[in-house]
Amino acid sequence: MNEKDTKESAQPAEGEEKLSTFEQEIKDESSPSEIEKLRQDLAAKELEAKKNYDLYLRQVADLENFKKRVAREKEEAIRYGNEALVKDLLPILDNVERAVEHAELGGNGKPLLTGIEMVLKGFLEVLEKHGVTQIAAKGEPFNPQKHEAFAQVESTDHEPNTVVEELHKGYFMADRLLRPSLVSVAKLPETKEENSEQTKIEKNETDD
Repeated sequence: MNEKDTKESAQPAEGEEKLSTFEQEIKDESSPSEIEKLRQDLAAKELEAKKNYDLYLRQVADLENFKKRVAREKEEAIRYGNEALVKDLLPILDNVERAVEHAELGGNGKPLLTGIEMVLKGFLEVLEKHGVTQIAAKGEPFNPQKHEAFAQVESTDHEPNTVVEELHKGYFMADRLLRPSLVSVAKLPETKEENSEQTKIEKNETDD
């Protein structure tokens, strides 16, 4: 290395020269106590930045854990959502098994009938416990919001548009319709006079 290279390497770079000049100006313009205060403030800011970054990392980790926990709870809710209902149905299943055992022992069939009545009563109680209620239909005025008509029946014993027969019961769950009652509805019987009059009308329309 020649003397020229030594001098060049000894000279500070342009950025270092500006930085040294800046530091020198601070030293020239500031007292030692002010410089120390600046150093303390800088150290405090660095510590605060580190704390904030650590807090950020913890928040990110907590958020990820929360997402995983919610996903796990959702999966369990879907998988075991009917657990309470199934537990309530198990005693009813026990009663069915007992009724079958009694029926197999013979007798006049009364134990089987009693067992079935117990099962039906227990089943309705479980449904009601879980917010499921039967829809009143027979003898009620027909309501298309909860009844579905499958037939009209001529009747003089019921008011027109009254439910006279129920093929299967309808159910509500809270205020939501699970299924409507399938019913037959009363209508006025056609009299012979009405039939005769209808025949005359049809005959006149044919002649025209």
